[in-house]
Amino acid sequence: MSLNVIDLIKGQLGPALVSQAAAQYGESESGISKAISALLPAVVGGMANNSNNPVVVDSVMSAKSSGMLGNLLGNSSGDSLISSVVSAIFGDKTNGLVNEVSGFAGVSNSTAGSLLNMVTGAALGSLGKYAADNNLDRSSLSNLLEEQKGVVSALLPAGLSLTSLGLGSMTDADQPFEKEKVTVTSYDEPKVEVSRGGNTHVNVDKPEENSGSIWKWLLPVLLLILAAWFLWKQCDKKNTQTTTSITDSTAVVSDSSTVMGDSANITEREMTDIDLNGTAVRGYANGMEAGMIAFLKNDGYKNADDDAALKENWYSFDNVNFKMNSASELEAGSEGQLQNLAAILKAYPDTKIKIGGYTDKTGDAAANKKLSQERANFLKAKLSELGVGAQIMGAEGYGSEFATVAADASDAERAADRKMAVRFAK
Repeated sequence: MSLNVIDLIKGQLGPALVSQAAAQYGESESGISKAISALLPAVVGGMANNSNNPVVVDSVMSAKSSGMLGNLLGNSSGDSLISSVVSAIFGDKTNGLVNEVSGFAGVSNSTAGSLLNMVTGAALGSLGKYAADNNLDRSSLSNLLEEQKGVVSALLPAGLSLTSLGLGSMTDADQPFEKEKVTVTSYDEPKVEVSRGGNTHVNVDKPEENSGSIWKWLLPVLLLILAAWFLWKQCDKKNTQTTTSITDSTAVVSDSSTVMGDSANITEREMTDIDLNGTAVRGYANGMEAGMIAFLKNDGYKNADDDAALKENWYSFDNVNFKMNSASELEAGSEGQLQNLAAILKAYPDTKIKIGGYTDKTGDAAANKKLSQERANFLKAKLSELGVGAQIMGAEGYGSEFATVAADASDAERAADRKMAVRFAK
């Protein structure tokens, strides 16, 4: 498969947008994230199921010039492209999908419906941009969507299924996954049917005297279900603590709101008011703003003798995210944290900072360093526009120079090396 469309779209649904959606709909960020994790494979699966539907294909081709990605929350209702695609891929199952996601994520039905439109908009915009950037015609786009059928079910969160989300037809006989059944029968074992699409059906159809052999296959299945439930609970617990946005090989990682070189990992992802000398700054508890303000209030900067005493303490941005492969476009909602940083610098006008960009070890080292430098320069320019340019000592892209995770590690492990950060300087 040439491209995993779900990974492509994830870059548009980062933590900044999650925070904005949570504030706009009055829901928790964890609930919004959970709903998106269910809706994204459902939407991509629905589009894959309708890869030859002119409504879907034409909407994607039209979305490339609509500017849809620039206002995903604003396009959550009323956009004709989005509503036509939702209707085309889900039809009369739309309400059932919304109810299922609402119960799964613990958000209201209206919120689930709005998020469905938002995710569909992100899918249309991302695919439209990809089609434009790679000169895809309608036939190539249909083939790309068709290819996604093989990955959708594996990416659904635990507790959901294709059937529960109205996508059961992806494995029905009328889909391109042609089934050719091979039957293996014995007197003391269940009948096994294996389809070319990878589906296995176990049918118990044998004399009563052999019914005791059911445990030969049922017990392992029960053990597997128990193991899956345990793993899901562990993952769900972890996901309530951190929200990560990975957009590309040099993306900003939003779960690293720690002082680099320190072990104070962030454990709370809810937004809160942080006191900045009598003024409230909105940020994550134990996030970047809280760490920097605490350091300044405790005279950490004032008591530092020189720059060498400050260079090891970096604060990672946890709500500033670049769009995929871009050094000049930020995701919606990223401006807020830059404004917070400018407010902190204005409250402490004698302080100075340095901006750094980092990548993981994958990809070309020179290209990674170039992109991280361009991103660091971009953040410096944005802060200068906010009136604190004189307090910025420099901006440097380090690429993978300080990456610690092996290039062949999992993407989740390598995420720790991908970040934009800031430190105090003298």
